Amino acid sequence: MHTLHGQHLIGDTVSARGTLTFRAINAAGGQLMEPAFYEGTQAEAHHALTLADESFDALRTRSSEDRALLLESIADEIMALGDPLIARCHAETNLPIARLTAERGRTMMQAKMFAAMIREGSWIDAVIDRALPDRQPAPRPDMRRMLVPMGPIVVFGASNFPFAISVAGTDTVCALGAGCPVVVKAHPAHPGTCELMATAVQKALKKHGFPAGCFSLIQGASHDIGTALVQHPLTRAVAFTGSLRGGKALWEIANARPDPIPVYAELGSANPVFILPQALAQRGEQIAQGYVQSTTLGVGQFCTNPGLVLGLKSDAFNAFQSSVATAAAGIAPQTMLHAGIRDAYDKGIDSIGKTPGVTLIGKSAKAPDPHLTQAACVMFKTDVKTFDAQPHLHREVFGPTSLVIEADTVDELERIARNLEG
Repeated sequence: MHTLHGQHLIGDTVSARGTLTFRAINAAGGQLMEPAFYEGTQAEAHHALTLADESFDALRTRSSEDRALLLESIADEIMALGDPLIARCHAETNLPIARLTAERGRTMMQAKMFAAMIREGSWIDAVIDRALPDRQPAPRPDMRRMLVPMGPIVVFGASNFPFAISVAGTDTVCALGAGCPVVVKAHPAHPGTCELMATAVQKALKKHGFPAGCFSLIQGASHDIGTALVQHPLTRAVAFTGSLRGGKALWEIANARPDPIPVYAELGSANPVFILPQALAQRGEQIAQGYVQSTTLGVGQFCTNPGLVLGLKSDAFNAFQSSVATAAAGIAPQTMLHAGIRDAYDKGIDSIGKTPGVTLIGKSAKAPDPHLTQAACVMFKTDVKTFDAQPHLHREVFGPTSLVIEADTVDELERIARNLEG
């Protein structure tokens, strides 16, 4: 079993040039965990991307079968990490063991799914337009087109899916499968998990004779190393899953380069849900229970969390809100992934709660314990006029909270639907 050392994994070497270190924090207890992790430097970013660029030709010219076998081996090596991987991730994120076990399975399935796609081959989107020498008024030349690998890709791991959208998650395996080397910026909230997952990728590369520079992992708790990776001239694209604010920041850095590069990002959303009168009349209580359960699933740390619920004022809608209040009171505070997310959540609900025209529907009966990084369920309501006048109410607050909006007419609901940002 790999012993954590807190250093960067650059190709097949370890590196620790930085002087600043940080530690993972036990999400449920708040204790600092061993080992200390090194902050990445610009020199290490340059080293990783130089190795990636030097490995590019060897990776992209390997057969589809070779790359498919690589992805399948990554899945096998993840499984070979065994229970210590689950235990470390549980300590760093407080995600339940059953959830992490299922997510590990999903991560392995993703790698094997991409392997099947690589073998099938239609993903290269090959198009052949044969020459038409007799075409009038001018002949058509023979034209051929297909998708080709871009080069080194920088991947940012997500906090709420430490396996499936992280070091060896979707972005990494699809990039490697397509023939693009990868440099991963590890998430500082679960650095030990990231290091363990990186060793699985390294072993798979070595097993199949791929250059070690096809993959590197760089740690860091500051934004500096992420900026350096995106700005580096050898980086050809960026993959990111996270907040709208974080994604836009990376997009701006990428577009400020002398040669702008694409940022492939899955960003936060308020996820509006419209509840129509007939549905309320038929199953209002059921919808209310499902709404609170969905809002608080995983302490609200899913991208599908329904942040806005809209409906027409009525006795049925009032009864729905009463059911929401009762259900919310029964939700016990739970530990979030890390203190940064919890602090942002507290700031977000404080801002909503202080907005004139916004009232509290209900919340967890028990207060959260700040020492355990806990968040309580908090449900608000407002009217269309207030919602229109307060842009901050349109934004996602990541966590177990949601805002109910009461409309007077169907026209108001349609207008809000048209004006919501995607």
